[in-house]
Amino acid sequence: MSLLLTATESAIRTITLNRPEKRNALNDELIAALKAALREADSDESVRAIVIRGAGKDFCSGADLSSIQKIATASFEENVEDARVLAELFEQIREVKVPVIAAVHGRSLAGGCGLATACDLVVATDTSRFGYPEVKIGFVPAMVTAILRRNLGEKKSFELLTQGFEYSANEGLALGLVNRVFAEDSFDSDVREYAAVYSKVSRSAVELTKSLIYRIDGQTFADALETGAQINAKARMTEDCKQGIAKFLEK
Repeated sequence: MSLLLTATESAIRTITLNRPEKRNALNDELIAALKAALREADSDESVRAIVIRGAGKDFCSGADLSSIQKIATASFEENVEDARVLAELFEQIREVKVPVIAAVHGRSLAGGCGLATACDLVVATDTSRFGYPEVKIGFVPAMVTAILRRNLGEKKSFELLTQGFEYSANEGLALGLVNRVFAEDSFDSDVREYAAVYSKVSRSAVELTKSLIYRIDGQTFADALETGAQINAKARMTEDCKQGIAKFLEK
């Protein structure tokens, strides 16, 4: 059985984690397959957005049992290398040119919650659950902290990461960690409609906006404005912008 299922409809590439019997738990093979699928989608100029979702009852339950067992017996250097595998996936999601959308149903916990948080956008069913329970077994969700801290600030990040409780999709929406909450019975169609927006707007403008958002992270205000000026000028030179201006002037 394939670890991933991929499908493309109306310029939207859907990548489905396909280990439902393991609640789509992450292991080295699944992470490698997801990286490869993202690279392939990123190289396809017809793709306007990527949706990551899970097969079965849950989005992703976190690390696979075999991965956790490996952690317990590995050396410090081996654990650093192992941790970097997931860190590289999180970084890759930001480097993919088009929006990457996590479509979460069921439970999204530990590394699975990290995967969702690492995506550019998160949509969820009204019954889905999120959380970072790693602290309960003496573990630290360290890589996603780099993202969570940027999304939430210190106080809320500290609470979520050190208390390990689950939170609902609506609580995630209030925190700003979830973009939209949809009814479970209409989730598939709602996700398609949400992602389809990117097939109707300028691909180059979306690409440049995504690049800008992440490039200015950590820059001073003045440097961020200068980066914005550079991106603005680059956008003006694209065919999409030239055609858009021409259509606007024709009105």
